[in-house]
Amino acid sequence: MTPSDPKADLLLSLQAARDSVLWKLDGLSEYDVRRPLTPTGTNLLGLVKHLAGVELGYLGEAFGRPSGEPLPWLDAAAESNADMWATAEESRDGIVELYRRAWAHAGATIEALAPEDVGAVPWWPDGRNELTLRQALVRVLSDTHRHAGHADILRELVDGAVGLGPGGNSMAPGDTAWWEAYRGRLESAAREAGEGA
Repeated sequence: MTPSDPKADLLLSLQAARDSVLWKLDGLSEYDVRRPLTPTGTNLLGLVKHLAGVELGYLGEAFGRPSGEPLPWLDAAAESNADMWATAEESRDGIVELYRRAWAHAGATIEALAPEDVGAVPWWPDGRNELTLRQALVRVLSDTHRHAGHADILRELVDGAVGLGPGGNSMAPGDTAWWEAYRGRLESAAREAGEGA
């Protein structure tokens, strides 16, 4: 086995999560990509908007490499949680393109710096705000995979589409009847366990 490049390995995993998040928007209406599907308002396009800011912050600004992208939802005067949803005026294409530009900006930072180069996260407390490029990349990777999981569930709630992407869904084989029976078995097991507790 040949040694691998740690930055390349992390970036490969990050790109898989990025692609999965964007795939969750495919084929959905403007309403469906924006509508809140949890009591806390989690929605598909909001996840993309949030992740664009995460990449531009941790893999740009934290290393003295601001992107120049206007992110008014991150201003101190912005409404709380404004990065987690899209206003009616913000277009899906605009947010997706911002996310793609964030990828390119992050990629340039990753390419330019060594894994142990140190940056400072401006929104963390002074004295506890330093991190290495490796730590920043792991943080963005973790956050992106976490939100890709959220997107998996949201998309399934919207129209039943599941998996990592088109053609490779990583799900157990089964048709609608199989999944209904499977879910029924899980419901029965949960009820039985709940009655025994």
